[in-house]
Amino acid sequence: MSLVQILPLAVVMIAGPQILAPIFLATSENWRANSTAYVFGAALSISLVVGIAYLIGNSLGGGGGGLLGPTGQQLLYGAVFVLLLYAAVETYQKRNVSEPPKWMGKLTTATPRFSFRLGFLLLGFFPTDIVTSISVGTYLAANGDPITHAAGFVLLTLFILATPLLSVFVLGERAEAALPTLRDWMDDNSWIISEAVIVLFIVLVLQNLLG
Repeated sequence: MSLVQILPLAVVMIAGPQILAPIFLATSENWRANSTAYVFGAALSISLVVGIAYLIGNSLGGGGGGLLGPTGQQLLYGAVFVLLLYAAVETYQKRNVSEPPKWMGKLTTATPRFSFRLGFLLLGFFPTDIVTSISVGTYLAANGDPITHAAGFVLLTLFILATPLLSVFVLGERAEAALPTLRDWMDDNSWIISEAVIVLFIVLVLQNLLG
């Protein structure tokens, strides 16, 4: 069940500049290399953060074992709860941020190296993303699930990030015309979807905390 439960958090990972960046990159001059490098950078950082969080959580109280036993398991669930509350507040506070980051102006002339760094930093260390990845790794550890259960979450996140690239591959100029509309919609509404997913996962964590 944990594998299914964490999948919706992929939506939280891509909300905001994380999905806006690949839309810009998909219409850049070197769009194939740039988009691929961005997704590869994201894959590396997400896997790294989830893996580290899982290893730490598993050593402390994974599945009711580890150094702290059942107490550690409850602490892990508590940590996930606090992290998700932070993510909910952060997402709500940033809902009306209309001015794009300065680095977005560089995306039309981006290089693969810049795109890789951007994907690595945005998906690995953006506040809501690092909190979400840590929550996934910690939640799996607390449940005593294998780290392989995170694969679905990582792959779904990467698939959504690659959607602009795949759209241009399949639809060509029609995709390039539609992507700005998608970008504007995501910019206005993605925070609502993210909040709904975070609240759903908070309920799941509370159920574990309260037995």
